[in-house]
Amino acid sequence: MPMRESDKHFLWSLYYAVGIILIWKGIWEGIGSLPLLELPFVSLFVGLVMLTFSGLLMREFDPLGGLEKGVQNMLHGIHHHPQKEEFTISYFDNKKNKEVKIEAHKLKLIEKNVLSFHDKGKEVFIPMHRVRRIHRKGKEVWRL
Repeated sequence: MPMRESDKHFLWSLYYAVGIILIWKGIWEGIGSLPLLELPFVSLFVGLVMLTFSGLLMREFDPLGGLEKGVQNMLHGIHHHPQKEEFTISYFDNKKNKEVKIEAHKLKLIEKNVLSFHDKGKEVFIPMHRVRRIHRKGKEVWRL
């Protein structure tokens, strides 16, 4: 069974956080002799400001950002896959209040964060954040 995308995102975020902490530990111990940086709140503030302005804090630790990228990459790969009839996509339907499966070969377009399917003569639009599982030949290959 593959790891859930949210678990992968959490583990990578934890890995990055440990790396950042170790780098900061080395920096702070190296310049710890500066009197202003010996104050814990000053060093905390300086570190947070630096990470915020670099964009790393919001890019890597965004709780939903990595998940959206994961499902987006997977769906684009399926959309251009030569055997996309082997795939099924499960999404949560709010009206039916349950998960619904749809064959990937019915996927016609991915525009921004919306999937466009042709199903039973109708065009169905599904936001990417509703995709829960992706199966290939009945075996689960991705899940939220």
